[in-house]
Amino acid sequence: MPDLFLELFSEEIPSNLQKNARNNLLQNFRDFFEQEKIIHKSGGKVFSTPNRLIILFDRIDAEIHRKSEYIRGPNINAPEKALDGFIKSNRIEKKNVFEKQTEKGKFYFFKKPSQKIQTIDLLNKNIPDLLRKISWKKSMKWGDFDLYWGRPLKSILAIFGNIKLNFKFHHLRSSNSTFLDKEFEEKTKVFSNYKSYESYLKKSGIIIDHNKRKKFIEKELSKISNKKNLEIQINDKLLDEVTNIVESPKILNCKFDQKFLKIPKEILIITMQHHQKYFPTFDKKNNLTNNFLVVANMRDQKGFIKLGNERVVEARLNDAQFFWQKNKSQSLVKQVSKLKKMNYFKGLGTYFDKIQRMRKLSSLISDELLISKEKIEITSSICKVDLLSDLVGEFPELQGVMGGYFAAAQGFDKDICLAISEHYLPTGLENRIPKKSYSIALSLTDKLDTLVGFFGIELKPSSSKDPYALRRAAIGLIRLVLENGKEFKIRDLINYSILLYREQKFEFDTKAIQKDLIEFLNDRLKNYMKEKGIRQDIIEAAISSYNIDQILKIYNKAVVLNKLISKEIGKDIISSYKRASNILSSELQDKSIELNNSTEPDLFKNEYEKNLYTKINEIRKYFTNVNKDENYENSLKILASAKKEIFDFFDNVIVNDNDEFIKKNRLELLQMLCKSFNNYINFSSIESL
Repeated sequence: MPDLFLELFSEEIPSNLQKNARNNLLQNFRDFFEQEKIIHKSGGKVFSTPNRLIILFDRIDAEIHRKSEYIRGPNINAPEKALDGFIKSNRIEKKNVFEKQTEKGKFYFFKKPSQKIQTIDLLNKNIPDLLRKISWKKSMKWGDFDLYWGRPLKSILAIFGNIKLNFKFHHLRSSNSTFLDKEFEEKTKVFSNYKSYESYLKKSGIIIDHNKRKKFIEKELSKISNKKNLEIQINDKLLDEVTNIVESPKILNCKFDQKFLKIPKEILIITMQHHQKYFPTFDKKNNLTNNFLVVANMRDQKGFIKLGNERVVEARLNDAQFFWQKNKSQSLVKQVSKLKKMNYFKGLGTYFDKIQRMRKLSSLISDELLISKEKIEITSSICKVDLLSDLVGEFPELQGVMGGYFAAAQGFDKDICLAISEHYLPTGLENRIPKKSYSIALSLTDKLDTLVGFFGIELKPSSSKDPYALRRAAIGLIRLVLENGKEFKIRDLINYSILLYREQKFEFDTKAIQKDLIEFLNDRLKNYMKEKGIRQDIIEAAISSYNIDQILKIYNKAVVLNKLISKEIGKDIISSYKRASNILSSELQDKSIELNNSTEPDLFKNEYEKNLYTKINEIRKYFTNVNKDENYENSLKILASAKKEIFDFFDNVIVNDNDEFIKKNRLELLQMLCKSFNNYINFSSIESL
C-alpha cells in the first residue's frame, strides 16, 4: 500500500503562522480522504521547519472501489431548472434519469454505476484545491503571480508510492525534488519516498519533525545548563517559537558584561527572551547570571555566531542601561502633570484624568481593606507615570514593573512600589495575583475604572472580539476577590466610578452601565467557575442566589456543594429537596391555591408533620444565627440531616388531603422547607440526580 508524501518549500515562514498552517493542511487532507472514502492506516502526520511544510499519510489504498448507488434528485414537481441542475452537476444524460416513489413523495433518481478509481488520479486532481484551502492568518502575493501564501512558495515535492504526482498549483508544477541550500536555492535533490528524504536531511542535521526538534532543543538546553551549574526557567512560548525558527538546532553558550546585572532583571530578561529569543540563566539561588543560551540554526565552527549574538545583546543592554540611569532619577511626582498631554483613550480623556478618578476610587476601596487613604491616593497618582519613560517606550511589556523600580529608586514606601509594579496583574487565568492590600486596592481600582469607562462609551466586547481586553480585566477583578478572600461592594464601587466619570463631564448612563457591567462580570464569574470544574447547574444556582457583592460567597458555596453533591450527603439534600419542590410545584399549578407563608401548627394531624416542622425551624434558626464565617460544609450537613423527617413525612402523610385547610397547610409546610433549603443556594436550579 503506497504512502503519500508532500513537501511545500518556501521562504522562511514566521513562527506564528506555522502551527495554523500545519493544522489546516492536515485537516484539509483528512476531510478529503473521508469525503472520497479513501482508506489509510494512520490519521496522517504534519511537520514544519521555517522553510518546509510537510504532510505524510501511511499505507493508502491505491484503488477505490465504489459500489453502485441510487442518487436522489429534486421532486418531480420542482421547476425544470432544478432537474437541469441535477443532470449537469452529476454529468449524466436526461435519459438516465427516472422517477421513483418514496415516503416523502416522488423524486427523480439515477443509478450511479460501480467504479474503480485510481487514488493517484484523485490526488492529482484535488491536491491544488486542498492547498488553496489553507487559511493563513497573514499571507502575501509577490511578483506577477496570483498565489497568496504565508511566504513565497518555491517548490512542491509530491510523491505517492514512489511515483511523482503531477499537478499544477498556480505557477508551480509538482516534482520529486526539493531545495537543499535554502540560502541560494541552487542545490536540489530528487527523492522517491519520505524515508529517504527524512534520512538524508537528518544526516545534514535537519530535524523535520517539529515535535522531535522541540524535545532535542529542550534536552540540549538542560545538558548545557547542568554542565555549567546553571538553572533555566524554560518559557514554553519561547521554546515553541525557537523550535519554529530553526531546523538544524545548535545550542550556544554566550555571555554579556556583568555590569549589566545592576539593571533591573526584568529588563535583561525581556531583552533576551522577547527581543532576541535567547534563554536567560539563573544561579541556584534564582539570581540572574550573565550567561545566556542561544539556539542557532547551524554549527558555529569559527565562533562568529556566538560573537554576533553577544554583540547584539550588548548593544541593546547599553541602550537599556542608559535609559535606566536617565529615567530612575526623573521625579515621578513632578511628571504627573505631563500625563495631561497623554491620551488614555478617545472618549475617556487623558491619563491624568484616569489617575484622578483612580485616586478617589482607591480611597473608597481603602475603607474595605483598612489601609491608609493618603498612601493609596499617592500610589494611584503616580502609578501611570512610567508610561512617559524611555524604558517603557522601548519595552512596553514592562509598564508598571518599571514604575515600581522608579518609585523604589526615589525612596517611596515598599507598599507603594510593590502596588505600582503589580497593578496590571493578574492578566489572565493563570498568572499570579497581587496579595498585599495596597496592591489589591490599586489593581482593583485600575480594572474597575477601565471597565466602567469602556462600557460607558459602549465599547463592550462582542461574542468573538475583545480588542480592549475587557474580559481579561473582568476575570482579573474576580480573581482578586476570590483568591484573596476579600469581599467588596462591587455595585457601590461601579456606581462611584460612574459618578467620577460624570464629574469629569463624561455623560454616562448609570443604569445601563450598571446593568450591563454586572451581567458581564457574572458571565466571567461563570467562566471562572467552569474552569475550576464546577457543575453548570451548581454555577447557575449559586449566581442566581446572590448578587455581585457576594462573589466570594457564590464561589465558595458552589465549590463545597460541587465537592459533596455526588456523595451521600449531596444525594440526601437533592433527593429531599426535589421530593418537596416537585409536589409543591405540581399542586400550585392550580391557580386557586394561594400560599401566604404561614404554617399553622394547630392544623397538624400527626407526629410526622410536627417532626418536619420542628426540623425546619432548626434549619431556619441555624441560617438566622449563622455569621459571615459560615462553615458551608456544616450547613450542607444540617440540610442533609433533615432527610429522615422529610421522607417520613412523605411516606406517611397525604399532602392532597380532602380538607382544603389541611392541604393548604401542608403545602405551606413544604414551601417553608424549600425556602429554608434555599438559604444555602437556589436548589431549584440543581438537576435531579
